Amino acid sequence: MRPLRRKRPRAPRRRSNLRRELWNLPNLLTLARMAVIPLFALILGFADPLSCFIAALIFAGAALTDILDGVLARRLKLETVLGKFMDPLADKLIVMAALVMLTRLGWVEAAVVILLLAREFIISGLRTIAIGEGVVIPASQGGKWKTALQVAGIEGMLIHYAYDVDFLFARARIDFGAVGTWLLYVSLIASLWSAVEYFRAFWTALPQPPEPAQPS
Repeated sequence: MRPLRRKRPRAPRRRSNLRRELWNLPNLLTLARMAVIPLFALILGFADPLSCFIAALIFAGAALTDILDGVLARRLKLETVLGKFMDPLADKLIVMAALVMLTRLGWVEAAVVILLLAREFIISGLRTIAIGEGVVIPASQGGKWKTALQVAGIEGMLIHYAYDVDFLFARARIDFGAVGTWLLYVSLIASLWSAVEYFRAFWTALPQPPEPAQPS
């Protein structure tokens, strides 16, 4: 009888893969977006025109790197599981930080922020449940409009103050805080509507239960 051989433990391949994935260029850009959040909140807290303008530039830079890291991941074929997790997380964190700071400064109603953040948590939970059921819910058109309006609204509210803006044939004074507030309210409508779309897509994609057998 041959003696039993103890199996050698397998190397933690998944962990090493995750470590390599962490240091590719798209994921580094995502990490950079997360890293600037404390600096962004600190600068915005001063609430003077220069600080608000710098905070708005940081937020705009984060939005641009969000687009850039997605393009790089596809072009360089560096799409990873870790990146798919971190990218939306970084977006939600910096948006949440901006909304919380704007609420602290009294520039946005707390009820609006609660509704926007609650929607994000609910849809994230719904997508998690859908994955467990083998259902993939793609981003809806309403969700894309929500994101665009929300980013534009927050950007305007971050600038906050009124400035004279030169257009091609005219010069006008724009109250960026007021414009941003209206855009954020419109994004709230789009946010709630897209949530309905996600729930409808989830419900439609669920497999139908088998019909009960008819008695013979």
